[in-house]
This record gives sequence, C-alpha cells and structure tokens, in this order.
Amino acid sequence: MLLPEHRFHRPASLADCLRDLAALRPQGAADDAVKTEPVRIIAGGTDVIFNMRLRLFQPDNLISIRRLPELAQVETLDDGSLLIGAACRLADLADNPLIREYFPCFSQAIDAVASTHVRTLATLGGNLCLETRCWYTNNSAEWRRGREGCFKTDCEQCHVIPSSDSCHAINNADTPPALIALDARVVLQSIRGRRELPIAGFYRRDGLRHLALAPDELLTHVIIPPCRDRTVFMKLTPRRGMDFALGTIAVRCRVEGDRVLRAELVLGSIASAPIRLVGPGKVIEREGLSDAAIEHAAERVRAELGEVTNLYGRATYKKQLARTLVRRALHAIRDGEVVGHG
Repeated sequence: MLLPEHRFHRPASLADCLRDLAALRPQGAADDAVKTEPVRIIAGGTDVIFNMRLRLFQPDNLISIRRLPELAQVETLDDGSLLIGAACRLADLADNPLIREYFPCFSQAIDAVASTHVRTLATLGGNLCLETRCWYTNNSAEWRRGREGCFKTDCEQCHVIPSSDSCHAINNADTPPALIALDARVVLQSIRGRRELPIAGFYRRDGLRHLALAPDELLTHVIIPPCRDRTVFMKLTPRRGMDFALGTIAVRCRVEGDRVLRAELVLGSIASAPIRLVGPGKVIEREGLSDAAIEHAAERVRAELGEVTNLYGRATYKKQLARTLVRRALHAIRDGEVVGHG
C-alpha cells in the first residue's frame, strides 16, 4: 500500500530539528495533535511507516532524526550513568559491551524486539515511543471500514472494551519495562529548553495520549544510572520475531544474604502503559525469595492489573499470564539464571 502524501524534512542538526518541530506542531496544538497529525518524528521507520500504510495516522510532515549526530552516541557520564541517544539503532545497542555487562535486563529487552532485520533499522527512541495498538487498529483502513471507528480514528468508542469511555490500546514496546526497573530517565528537548523525566512518568495509562510529551518536544536521550542489583527480563510471544508480546516482565532485586532490600517488578504489553507491581514488590522485600514468598507475590498481581486487554486472547488469560511471568522471573532472580525470552 502506498504511503499518504507528506513532506519529508531532514534537518542537519538537533537545533534545526527542534525549530522545525516547533514550527510544524506548536505547543498549543496538543488537543488536535492526535487526529490531525501535522507532523511525526521518524528514525528507523519500522513502526511509523507501518501505521501510515494502515492509515492509522496520515501526517502532513515527517521529520527524520536518523542521521542527527547529537542523538547517535552512547556515552559514560562522570557518575557512571550511561547516556544513550534516541537515534541509536537497537542492533548497535545489542552489541554494546557496556550494556551487556552492566545492564543485562536492558540487553535482554533489546534482543527481544522483533527480528534481527527490524533491529537493524529500529531505534531506541522509536521503541520507547511505539504507538499503542489493539486488534482493531492493527488492521488496514479497508478492513476497519467494515466497522465503526474508535478513539484513535474518528469515533468516541473503544472496540476492545466497549463500555469504556477511553482508549485501551496496548503499549507493546519491549524496552520500557527494563528501563523503568533500572530507574532510567528520559531527556526531552524543545526550543523552550530541556527537561528530564523518570521514564516511569513518561507513560500514561491512556491508549490515545500515552506519552507525557508536549507537542513541540522530542525525546533525545535516555540516562541509565549505575546498577549492581540482580535483574532479569522475560518475554512471551507466539512467534519470536514476528508477533507482539503477550506479556513481558522486568525484575530488579537488591539481595544481601537472605534479605531483599529492594524489589522492582514491571509488567509490559498488558495495558496502555507498563505496570509497576508495588504490592508484589513489597511482599518480596518483606518475605524474601522463598517459594512461599514468590507464590504470595504472584497472587498479589491480579489486584493491581485493573482492566487488561490483549491483541490475541482474553483478559482472564492475560491475568494468569501476568502471574506466571512474575513467578518465573522471581525464580530466575533467585537462582541466578540468565533469562531472555521465548
């Protein structure tokens, strides 16, 4: 399918990019930005081009950040944090020895993204800003014409949860749960200046406006602070390299002897934003990593999920899947296993 008509912009520097973005999508355009789509940022294009072909959005302008040198670096900061540009390709990050050695769960999450061919084009910023989707929006415009529209197209309804008054499209990005568990921060820039935001606060549980990003802002960098805790990332998908996840989990535990001083559990591909499991984390901090404690933590999961949906199955299956992921990840943390996805 041919792409809709658009103008393609290739700024020579980050400053030029921010000026173009401010001119094409001024800050006051927030209410209309989702459906009128004056401009979209594109890097590798693996998700943006796909959704343009589906006519999920039809921006008048595309601004490419793919070749901006300011966004393509990986740098160690004075405090030991890692600064990663948003335009870094996932394939390059997967081969980065600093990430593999010091942030293994992030490395596992990168390896879990789609296929080798996609990771060769896709960028970190693109994965972090991945468009939410559901079984309705993940089809072509011709297919959707056989049904009424939705919040993400041209109607005020949700096909996933018909009784809902908001969009429940899913965030299927693989890297955010790992980065949330690692206390990462995102750097957002515009012509108005620069700000940093904990990546957990970058996501909203709203399938329509799922990012805490002003219309004239660009995600430029990710900062990951030093971490010496045990971490693991797991992903379950029907067909590796082809399908979006049924569910993902990132777990981080600071263990001293039999005590767990800190436990972070983050689920992905369950809702419109990654879910931090506060209750199960407190169970592990209080009771440790015994079989009984892990089972207790898994049983606490359901109460924290709220309304969940799935591209492929029922909500009841998804809730059971979430508990299973928690059990497996916590056992892997306790037993020192290196776990990726399958």
